[in-house]
Amino acid sequence: MANTTYATPAAGLPPQSAIHTGRAVFTEAYAVIPRGVMTDIVTSYLPHWRDERCWVIARPLSGFSETFSQYIMEVMPGGGSDQPEPDPTAEGVLFVVEGLATVTIEGKSHLLKPGGYAFLPPACKWTFVNKGTAPVRFHWIRKRYEAVQGIEIPSAFVANEQDEPIIWMNGTKNTWGTTRFVKPSDVRHDMHVNIVTLEPGAVIPFEETHVMEHGLYVLEGKAVYRLNRDWVEVEAGDFMWLRAFCPQACYAGPARFRYLLYKDVNRHMKLGGVLK
Repeated sequence: MANTTYATPAAGLPPQSAIHTGRAVFTEAYAVIPRGVMTDIVTSYLPHWRDERCWVIARPLSGFSETFSQYIMEVMPGGGSDQPEPDPTAEGVLFVVEGLATVTIEGKSHLLKPGGYAFLPPACKWTFVNKGTAPVRFHWIRKRYEAVQGIEIPSAFVANEQDEPIIWMNGTKNTWGTTRFVKPSDVRHDMHVNIVTLEPGAVIPFEETHVMEHGLYVLEGKAVYRLNRDWVEVEAGDFMWLRAFCPQACYAGPARFRYLLYKDVNRHMKLGGVLK
């Protein structure tokens, strides 16, 4: 994909002269975390990681994300981890947006450059190191895997979005499409992490209202996005969380608009209470 760009957090701190007016929104149905609030003072540090910090942009929480967590990781040269994942029930996806990362999965090393993607099944043995001379930034999406009797756990794999086709929606004249790393019908997988592309002026022309929880990180461009009752302007580097059944639609701006999309898929709905 020619001229692909990937947004990253702004980091740093705003000057004391900055106007205290922003686009951050947190509601019962959605949240918007703008790039401008991902500053140095909101970073976290993780156990068993060296020369690392991260922005936590989603976590399981009452009234917020229920099925996943999402970090934007920054690892300095020489940094990394030999024990990155503490939870053996967690699956993960890494998506590199800046720098070069060496990820070793079950003893095999892979070099991930921007656009690089790694799926890590639960209990997978993997390590991460930045062997380069510049920082590496990447998304790390984690979900507790829902095993199903008689269905095998999917294997680890690596890919790069530059090598994957955009699957265009029917009737959109190749203006709205998805780059998929897993087939939708592969029920071994209980989450999808894809890239959605809308060409300049393209639209999602109806209010999607469905069961999947969403996490959307804007990689490129800007748009006006419908979230529940509101139209919200978003740009590269912003993050949106949508709870299940939150209505959504979109009008893309004057340039290509792309986002990294998480959603939970392919499992029965959990039933509350006990039948008597």
